[in-house]
Amino acid sequence: MTFAFGGSGVYEVPDKKVPTLATQVNAFTRLLNTGVISKQQLQSSVALVSISGSDYMTGANVDNAFLSSFDDIDSYIGNVTTDIAKNVRKLQRLGVRKVLVNNMHPIGCTPLRTSANNYTTCDLLANYAATVHNNNIEHLMGNKNNAHILDLYTAFTDIVNHAPGEGSEQSNNFKRKLTPCCEASTELGYCGQVSPSGERLYDLCKNPDKNFYWDESYPTTAGWEAVIEALEEPLREFLDRDYVP
Repeated sequence: MTFAFGGSGVYEVPDKKVPTLATQVNAFTRLLNTGVISKQQLQSSVALVSISGSDYMTGANVDNAFLSSFDDIDSYIGNVTTDIAKNVRKLQRLGVRKVLVNNMHPIGCTPLRTSANNYTTCDLLANYAATVHNNNIEHLMGNKNNAHILDLYTAFTDIVNHAPGEGSEQSNNFKRKLTPCCEASTELGYCGQVSPSGERLYDLCKNPDKNFYWDESYPTTAGWEAVIEALEEPLREFLDRDYVP
């Protein structure tokens, strides 16, 4: 079952009006309390808690978080990661046997951030924020029984942060690592936008499998396949591990 909503995070996102992580966990709790989900079903349960950066791009407090200093960034990120860990603990108290939590991918390498330098280099400040987030998650969850961190940061970085001919086999599969396949024709446009007359207002690359990113934020299918290949072995090891009461 999925309780997730695209674009949601720990904080409310006013423009999207989607349920926060806590609201999603509460929806799961209600189904459990009313018997729609049985305690028996939880004996073989796995939950994925996926926070992918909305709190750092369009979140309610994001403008204030990045205004003045690294200390402000650290404090804001600390609040986000603490709330993630709190909801993981709640899921475990409810009886969910195993919980997966992804860390933050290198958000400074997304085309949204690399477009300013013509898709040539990653945004170091944004990647700093992702690193702080990931260090906090590791500190809060690294020693928890029955919990596993999906290391998106390393999987993404091994692919996008190498020059052609360097890095992993997955990295060398992509000729364009920081450039989107689907790009808006205008500065304020978006991938998939059309004019009132039906004219396409975006450009598409010829071979999406050679681009790691599909649009300004999300990988292509080939990009995700490369990421999952990197995550698969440690994920299988975790799922095969015995539950620790």
